[in-house]
Order: sequence, then C-alpha cells, then structure tokens
Amino acid sequence: MMRAVTQSVLGTAEVLRLEDVARPEPFYGEVLVRVHAASLNPVDPAAREYGLYIGEPPFTLGWDVSGVVEQVGIGVTRFKVGDEVFGMPRFPHRAGTHAEYVTAPARDLALKPASLTHAEAAALPLTGLTAWQALVPRARLQKGQKVLIHAAAGGIGHLAVQIAKHLGAHVIGTASAGNRSFVLGLGADEVVDYRNEDFTELVSDVDVVFSTLGGDVAARSVSVIQDGGVLLQMHYSTRDAVFPDAVARGIDTRFQLVEPDAPGLEALADLVERGVLRVHVAREFALEEFREAHALMEAGGFAGKLVFRLV
Repeated sequence: MMRAVTQSVLGTAEVLRLEDVARPEPFYGEVLVRVHAASLNPVDPAAREYGLYIGEPPFTLGWDVSGVVEQVGIGVTRFKVGDEVFGMPRFPHRAGTHAEYVTAPARDLALKPASLTHAEAAALPLTGLTAWQALVPRARLQKGQKVLIHAAAGGIGHLAVQIAKHLGAHVIGTASAGNRSFVLGLGADEVVDYRNEDFTELVSDVDVVFSTLGGDVAARSVSVIQDGGVLLQMHYSTRDAVFPDAVARGIDTRFQLVEPDAPGLEALADLVERGVLRVHVAREFALEEFREAHALMEAGGFAGKLVFRLV
C-alpha cells in the first residue's frame, strides 16, 4: 500500500483526500519510482475541478516527479534500481505523481541532475519542457531575436526567460513590480509591470511572444509581433482561438501542448549542470498539506514553483 492524494468527484480542494491505496506495479517498458518530490502546476487545479485532459474521477493528480527507481519492468534498459530520475510521465494522460510511488514509461524519464535537490528536480519537467519545446523546436529562437515572455516570474516563465537568454535573444518579460528584480536576475533585458503598464504600448516588433495566460492576452499580443513571427500560446482556454489579423500577417499562432520528451529532459539537465538554468522553488509542502498547496496555486502571485516533498 501507499499514501496518495485522491478524489472521487470533481470540485474545489475540499474534494481531495489523503488515502491508503494499492501501490502500482510497473508494466512492460515501465519503472516504479519511489517519489521523493512532486510539483504542482496550474493544470492540477483545472483537472481537479473540471477534469481537464483526464476526465472523470476517481484519480490522483500530478505529473512532475523526482525520485528513485525501485523496480524495473520487463524490457527496460535505460535505468536500474537505485537510479535517481525525474520527468513528466504520460502527460496529458493520468500519471498520479502526488503519491508515494508512481509507475512511468522509462522513456518519459531522465537521470536527475546531480546538482539539484529532488524538490528542484520535481519543479523542472512540465514547466521546463513547455519552455524548451516552444522556444527551441517550435519557434527556433535565434540569437539577436526579440521575445516577449508573459508571466515571466511564474513556473514556466522563469525558465523560459533563462532559456531564451541562453539562446541569445533580447528578452522582455511581464511581471508584477514586486517580481521585477527577480526577473531581471534571471537575465531579462526589460520588464513590463503588467498591473500598471500596457505591454502593447511599450513593446513592438518582437519575433516571438510566449504566453501561458488565458483571457485576451494572446489576442492582444498579436499587435506587437512582426509579420511572420510566432505566437506561442499554451493556455487551454485559448486553444481554439482564431486570430484573423495574425493569419493575414503570416504569424504562427497554433496552440501547443507539452509532451513527454526524454531528450528534452536531458537537454534541460545539461543546462542545469552547466549553470545556465536554475529552478526556483517558491515553497515546499508535505503531502498532508495538499489543500494549502492547492489554495496557494490558485491564489497565485508567487515566483517559481510549488512542490510536495515526500522524502
């Protein structure tokens, strides 16, 4: 048996329960991971309340994980028992990392960077892969290009800023005044105070806009992008949005969803070990503090990531 944060109905954080459930067994090509840490992402409250991506309960939330391989399934050659690994298994299908153990396809994981704690490593996969897959293979961001990153102090944004800067881009981030120094410290060249300033009046002729925000942020961002540029819009609420002006100007606005990516994880681990990329954990919670963690995630306003630390 193991402990897991479970729910039997959709709803607010009040529907969550910490319960004893059966420990999973690894299938062919999978490993069983003893979870040392697992992070929260905005998708978790959305799945909890609306069943986003994963449908109706019962289920256990969570995708990001860092831990130790406890059992190796038939056919696995990537890892052995005792290896420290991290990753984002199965996304957007059910993974259930907010538990003491989780099974994962071996090719959804990578070796944990030695310089990171398990809490830091658990904060990296979903957010880091989102930024990496968007900026590198999708946008093909180049040295000297200009990129606007919305919510630059957030879980995804603070990693996107560092990756974009590493690629040689001129980086503009939106953030609150309180997070201005934090974002500049990540390497941003400019910061726009989104509460008191209108980015459409201060920013122009960017090659790429990176937006994980809902509302009208993506639509308003079209006006600051050069013809033929890229709008990386990754919020589920805008996945079916149509941007007529963008189409007329040759701007790529396709919705993008992160996917498991072992080579991407290895690339992120390399950046971490080289001192190029650092992960900011805003706060750690015990698994028993699941309601407090969900409340803070939904309230927002913090920089970096929230993490459950189990070991």
